[in-house]
This record gives sequence, structure tokens and C-alpha cells, in this order.
Amino acid sequence: MIQTAPVRKQVVVKASQSRAFTVFTAEMSRWWPATHSILKSPLKESIVEPRVGGRWYTIGLDGSTCQTGYVIAWQPPQSLVLAWQINADWQYDADLVTEVEVKFIAESAGVTRIELEHRYLERMGSKADAARNAVDSPGGWGAILDSFKNCTETQPEG
Repeated sequence: MIQTAPVRKQVVVKASQSRAFTVFTAEMSRWWPATHSILKSPLKESIVEPRVGGRWYTIGLDGSTCQTGYVIAWQPPQSLVLAWQINADWQYDADLVTEVEVKFIAESAGVTRIELEHRYLERMGSKADAARNAVDSPGGWGAILDSFKNCTETQPEG
């Protein structure tokens, strides 16, 4: 199998490491772009259950749900690894696991660098390069992290 290069993105936010982790995980519904959903119904919530094995899923306005993946590693406030089980055709695939690792690195008081790596994209098979190009495009992980940054910085800590 030919290895596909991982997608790596980073963003610096004006928030503590703990606050950044909390917004990323417990408040995903506030910042995950509604356009980035495979639900048939408009997106209402994005949820990460806060534990290893917890589900990562979305809920539509009509109450329908769709699995995105699950939590592989949970180490607040330093990092988490999520299983991404959306295939190159933008459908949930229980047999597919690519990984999204997110690290929260305290740079200074009230400033945190978030490093995201989406890896093992070659597991998507013949469409791996197309999927990589999509998640690495301007509307992919970069835009998602920008939305996270804006949400994190517009609501003060405390």
C-alpha cells in the first residue's frame, strides 16, 4: 500500500490550554461548520463523548444522527486522537479508521498552539489522494481550525 502524506495544520489561539481543549471537545457544536456535515438534515449538534471509546457524531435538526468516528485517546488538556470514519465518498464507513490527532500546546499564559494531524488517509484506497486534497484544501481542516479559533477567542474564559 502506498502511504499518503498526512495533512498537518496548526493555529494559535488566545486561550489557555485547558480552555482550548474544552472548546474543541465539549463545545464543538459552537464552531464546527454546518457546511461540513454528511447528514441529510441541517446540522444541529456535533458531539465528542469525553472518554476513550466515546462516540464522535452529529445530530441533525430533524433528530437524525450520523457517526463521524470515536475517541481513540483522551488526555485533557494536552491531546486527543479521534477516529475519522468518513470515506472518500463522504459517507460513514464503520470498517474505515483514519486518525485525527489534536495537540494543545501551551505557548505562554493564555496562548495555546493547536497542532492537528489527519493521518492514515491511504486507508481510503484508490480515492485517498482525492480525500487528502479535500481535507487539505482551503475549505478543509484549515477552515475548520479558523472557525474553532474565532469561536474560542470571541467568548472569554471564565
